[in-house]
Amino acid sequence: MTDVHANEECELMILSESPFDTPQPHKALQDPEGLSAMGGDLSTQRLIHLYQHGFFPWYSEPDPILWWHPEQRCVLLPTHFHLSKSLKKALKKSNMQFSINQAFHQVISHCSDLRARNEGTWISDDIKQAYSRLHDLGFAHSIEVWQEEQLVGGFYGVAMGQVFFGESMFSLQPNASKMALKIFCDHAEAFNIALIDCQVESEHLISLGANLCPRKQFISQLQNLIPTPITNSKLINFSKNKLKQPIKV
Repeated sequence: MTDVHANEECELMILSESPFDTPQPHKALQDPEGLSAMGGDLSTQRLIHLYQHGFFPWYSEPDPILWWHPEQRCVLLPTHFHLSKSLKKALKKSNMQFSINQAFHQVISHCSDLRARNEGTWISDDIKQAYSRLHDLGFAHSIEVWQEEQLVGGFYGVAMGQVFFGESMFSLQPNASKMALKIFCDHAEAFNIALIDCQVESEHLISLGANLCPRKQFISQLQNLIPTPITNSKLINFSKNKLKQPIKV
């Protein structure tokens, strides 16, 4: 189980059976940084409620469910996506296509399998089932990249209001997940997406244009962009078009 240390100003909340328990982000632990609460469950009500307030679950079995709210949030404004020369070159040569919500279960399974082989995965069967339920309700979405009829990359996450909370990406071909993110950013305005939450900083995400946002500012953005926890109708409607579309530079 994760070793945690608190001080007077920090508080690790133990969630009750109520799906509307809400930890106080500013009381998140400093070690490990951002850990705010533990316990509870992965019910759709709790996930929707906590995502709206900026929390996300991240844990490995057999640990209890751990809920995080980092002090510095890694976010990406769609208009700030960085198209590198190498990715632009790959896109020009590519004949790949994209779709949305045509292979959600395959995407989350690929994300889980690749991480299990590389460093161990937090995308357990319980996580898969929880996000599949969110998908059925119109909250969780997948962005897919295809090479002919083969799924070669993509990512999944939760869309609420004007925010997309990214969860995990995978690539079976070079640059496939980058292409998925690029095409998603290209369509962000049409999808009514103003902010992509990348959760935790990585060199890979920073290279794609993401940056760090202070917790207080991130919370303010969520309040403006998700006044009520509603699904993203633009994404849902786009998903009804089952045709794969070309990825353009």
